[in-house]
Amino acid sequence: MWEDRYANAGGYLFGEAPAKMLVENPWVIDGANTCLCVADGEGRNSVWLAEQGLSVKSFDLSSTAVDRARALGSNAGVTVEAHVNDWEGWDWSQTFDLVVAIFVQFMGPKERVRQFETLRQAVRPGGRLVLHGYTPEQVTFGTGGPPNAENMYTAELLNDTFGDWRILRLAAYEREVQEGRGHSGQSALIDLVAEKPVGSANNQPD
Repeated sequence: MWEDRYANAGGYLFGEAPAKMLVENPWVIDGANTCLCVADGEGRNSVWLAEQGLSVKSFDLSSTAVDRARALGSNAGVTVEAHVNDWEGWDWSQTFDLVVAIFVQFMGPKERVRQFETLRQAVRPGGRLVLHGYTPEQVTFGTGGPPNAENMYTAELLNDTFGDWRILRLAAYEREVQEGRGHSGQSALIDLVAEKPVGSANNQPD
């Protein structure tokens, strides 16, 4: 599905500019040297992070999207180590100072448990996780994301999942989003920035 969407988009499906959440919260990268961008699509976020001086790896399951990410980085004069991988195919034993997951709500609640486990695992102790996505109210707007409310995040869900970490930002809000044809219009958004404690285990809290 995703390969077809990107291949038939006729250009950058979600635009070339990074998510506003990153631009408006540049402090999230403070102290970070290495970064992983998961399900990074066409590279708009990973390239921006590389422009800030981070050593960035990324992956996406669409080869078309990864080719565009590499081209975007080349045009910007930065290098992103972009890989064609699905979620389960990624080497989750690698750890990073910063893990960025933006609009990765393609898994339902059952699969999301494993998804969150792998994100927790990929953050080194003392590092940060950035999650940016939609709340269930987004289904009413219909301006991006899946049509399933169960795939969306709530503050309660994120607090329950990452409550054993230091939560630096947890905010739900609505705003106009213009990110290519894929995200266009009034949107119901949520951000999480959480810092993994030194000595923390990777499993979810009870």
